[in-house]
Amino acid sequence: MTNNDLYKGYKGGALETLKKFEALVWCDVEIITGDAMFKGIILPRSETSDHLHIVLKLISGYNIGVAADTVKNIKIFGRKEAHYKIPEKAFPYDPVKPRVKLIGTGGTIASRLDYRTGAVIPAFTPGELYGSVPELADICNLETEKLYGVFSENMGPEQWMGVANAIGKEIEKGVQGIVIGHGTDTMHHTAAALSFMVQDSPVPIVMVGSQRSSDRPSSDAALNLMHSVKTAAESDIAEVLVCMFGPTSDDYGLLHRGTRVRKMHSSYRSTFRTIGDIPVAMVSREKITPLRTDYKKRRTDNNVKINTAFEEMVSIVYYYPNMKPDIVDSLIDNGYKGIVIAGTGLGHVNKPLYPALKRARDNNIAVYMTVQTLWGYVQMYVYDTGRDMMELGVVPTANMLPEVAYVKLGWALGQTSDIEEVKKIMLTPINGEITEREPSNGYLIYQGGIPEVEAFISKHRK
Repeated sequence: MTNNDLYKGYKGGALETLKKFEALVWCDVEIITGDAMFKGIILPRSETSDHLHIVLKLISGYNIGVAADTVKNIKIFGRKEAHYKIPEKAFPYDPVKPRVKLIGTGGTIASRLDYRTGAVIPAFTPGELYGSVPELADICNLETEKLYGVFSENMGPEQWMGVANAIGKEIEKGVQGIVIGHGTDTMHHTAAALSFMVQDSPVPIVMVGSQRSSDRPSSDAALNLMHSVKTAAESDIAEVLVCMFGPTSDDYGLLHRGTRVRKMHSSYRSTFRTIGDIPVAMVSREKITPLRTDYKKRRTDNNVKINTAFEEMVSIVYYYPNMKPDIVDSLIDNGYKGIVIAGTGLGHVNKPLYPALKRARDNNIAVYMTVQTLWGYVQMYVYDTGRDMMELGVVPTANMLPEVAYVKLGWALGQTSDIEEVKKIMLTPINGEITEREPSNGYLIYQGGIPEVEAFISKHRK
């Protein structure tokens, strides 16, 4: 066995420290530094990692990096090399249970981390998923298909079309529900796209991901997967939904409508929120509890409308003070067909942008206004600036979220190049992207630090 095999990925100072104390990768050790002691297993390093740290998996299950130049001693208690094989068992078939199709696009739902390369090894065949999350067999007969294997930031119109078409084929085959595994960063974009590309589905279409990888004790992957599969198999909500953690605890998940959901925190497991409304339902391992009644119901037919036409030359512009008109001019010059603006307040931009907006109108470019506050409605009739922009061809989009407006505008322009027809499509609600009102409990942000809020949190925190 070579040194490369014994010191997988280590180099420089970290490698020298391990050699000094004859500590190999996968050794069970106690590392003593100048002011602390850590117990755990020495993990391999990614091939692209730095040379300054030794990585330990602690007894708690979490990983830490110990600065190699602070290590005073390493005590070794044993060594057992880990292997990366995901357990696999034959997924049992039960003719009584519904058929659910899991379509994979990427992400880390039900996966393991390969510490040698830093890459995620997906658990994706029915057997692998059953080996990782055996509870799935209690819910349905699961079939899987790996459609893509990309990070969510690389999902775009090409992949949205591919997923929509795959959904259509599965519905025609008679599946009772569809789950789509997806990275969380752009899941709300894909959810919006599928809400327009897949209409009048007879079955639930449930998007799911995980905020934390499966090797972490706090991973949400298995529970999210169980919740989403249960929703696809048993729910009567025949819409595009996002299924992720509700509270930060493991109590239940929430089902969010695909056009009103947004990722709102970079690392919380409960990162997804319904904006300007309330979620469609709660889901636990035991039951699905609707929170509203205006959802589209499951049907027994195999009919669905798939319309994947999409114009990719659409942009979203987030307004900021002192924005120059060349931002909009560059989009015009580069042949963009549509622009969504996330404006301030009720939907405003500065006056220096007006000539560029007029030029966009004169070039038959569709320009739509949303609000960067996320909650609330565009109200361009209130101030002169708003009325001036409407005269320049900017169209307000009520309470459509900026990312949803971006996706819908691309889809609308895929249907027609006629500006008035595009406007008609944009302002006609299809799947809840525009609502008549924002309910009082659709905007709840508790400001920490205020005594009454702190008292409420301490009373209800588990």
